[in-house]
Amino acid sequence: MLEMLNPVRNRIAVNAFLRSSWSLSVFSRFKYSTIQARKYPDEIVLDGKSYKTDEWTNIPDFILELTKRQLHQNPNHPIGILRDLIERNMKDMGYTFYNNFKPAVTTFQNFDVLGFPDDHPGRSKSDTYYLNKDNLLRTHTSAHELECFQTCETPGYLITADVYRKDEIDRTHYPAFHQLEGARTWSKNTPNLEEQILKDIESIPKTNIIVEDPFREQPINAENPKQDYMTEKQVQLIQVHLKKSVEFLVNQVFETARESARLAGSTEPYLNEPLKIRWVEAYFPWTSPSWEIEVWWKGEWLECCGCGIVQQQVLLNAGLGEDKLGWAFGIGIDRIAMLLFGIPDIRLFWSLDERFSNQFQQGKIATFVPYSKFPGIKRDVSFWLPTDSLLHENDVMEIVRTHAGDVAESVANIDEFVHPKTGRKSQCYRINYQSMDRNLTNEEINEVHNKVEADLKKYFDVEIR
Repeated sequence: MLEMLNPVRNRIAVNAFLRSSWSLSVFSRFKYSTIQARKYPDEIVLDGKSYKTDEWTNIPDFILELTKRQLHQNPNHPIGILRDLIERNMKDMGYTFYNNFKPAVTTFQNFDVLGFPDDHPGRSKSDTYYLNKDNLLRTHTSAHELECFQTCETPGYLITADVYRKDEIDRTHYPAFHQLEGARTWSKNTPNLEEQILKDIESIPKTNIIVEDPFREQPINAENPKQDYMTEKQVQLIQVHLKKSVEFLVNQVFETARESARLAGSTEPYLNEPLKIRWVEAYFPWTSPSWEIEVWWKGEWLECCGCGIVQQQVLLNAGLGEDKLGWAFGIGIDRIAMLLFGIPDIRLFWSLDERFSNQFQQGKIATFVPYSKFPGIKRDVSFWLPTDSLLHENDVMEIVRTHAGDVAESVANIDEFVHPKTGRKSQCYRINYQSMDRNLTNEEINEVHNKVEADLKKYFDVEIR
C-alpha cells in the first residue's frame, strides 16, 4: 500500500513516510535519466535464480551483496529484535507471519497488480533497481500482497522484508531498508458480521495508552470518504479494530523500550510519562478512509504508521471476492529502530564491526553506545550540465555509493544556478566521506573522488568546473 503524489490532497508531511511502505516516491521523479548503458554480465544470479540482463539492468554489485544480509532474520540485530518483538506480541491474534520472501519480484507484482500507471515515477530507473525489464528488487512489501491475500489461511497477515530504492545519502537514508506491512479481512457473508467484528475488537488486549482520536465515532467525511461497497457501520467497526490493533502494537514496542531504558539505569523524564498517541487523517490511494498514528516520545510527536480501510479494487485485483473488506497498515522499521535503540546513523545497521553487533541481543532494546568517532573529509564536485540534461540527484548518489560505499556519510546539493549570459546550468554537490571504523586518508579519498568525477563526465557528459 503505497502513497502516490496527489496535488489536491497531498497534506502529508514529506518526512513522515520516507521509510514507510506507504510512500514509494514522495519526490517527483517523472523523467528517466540519460545515463549511458553500463556494462553488466550477461546474467545475474540471485538466490539461486538466473536473470538475463538487458537495457533495464542497473543493479550495482554492492546492492546485490546487501540482499544476502537479511537483517530482519537476525534475532540479535536491532531490526530482527524489533520484528521479533512485534511478532511475539501479535502471536495467537489471527495473523500469519511472512518473513522469507526473496527480494527479487516481477514488475507485475511490484507495480502492475497494484495499479501503478506506466509513467509512475516509482518505475523509473532513477528510483528502482532492475535485474531486467521484467524483474527487479522489490521497492515495498506490498509486492507480496497478492500472494498473501490469496494464500493466507488466517484472518490477517504480517510481512517483514528488506526493500530497495535509490535514495539520497545522509544519516537517515540508505538504498536498502525494512518494512512491516499488516492486513486483515472479513467477509460480508459472515452471519451477524457486525457482531463478529465487535467480538474481534474485544479480543484485542487492552492498553493504558492515552488516545486522542477525534475520528473514532465519526471516521468518515468529505475529505476522508468511505467506499460505496461498505456501510457506515462497517467502516466504523473496522476502523476501531484497525486502530486498537495498531495501538496495541505501538504500546508493546514503546513500553518495552521504556522498560529496557529503566533497567539500563536511565532516569530520563519521559520514562515516567504516560504513553500518548494521536490519530490524524491522511490520504493513501489504496485505502479510504485513511489515517496516521503519531506517538509522543521523548518530548515530540513521532509519525509512526500509515493505515486505512483497504480499497475494494485492491482486494479484487488480488482475486478475492466482492464480499471481502478489511484494513491494512505499513511501518518503516529502520526509522523506529534508530529512535528506540539510539542509533545515530543508518549505516550502522549494516556494519560488520562486532563493537556494534555485540551490543544487542534478542528481546532487549538496548541504547547504542558509540565506540568511535572518526573525522570526515569533505569534497565538492561542481559541474556544468549539458543542455536538456535529465541527471537526477539519485544518479549522483548512486555514483558516489558505487565508489565510496558506506564511507559516503552524506551528499547534498549545496548550490545550483543558471548563468545569466549563456543559460548554462551549474550544480555543486558536497560529499562528506567519513568511516565509522577508521581514519581516512586524503590520498584514498582523492582517488575515490576522482572516480566520481570521471563517472559523471562519462555517463552524463557534464563539464567539471
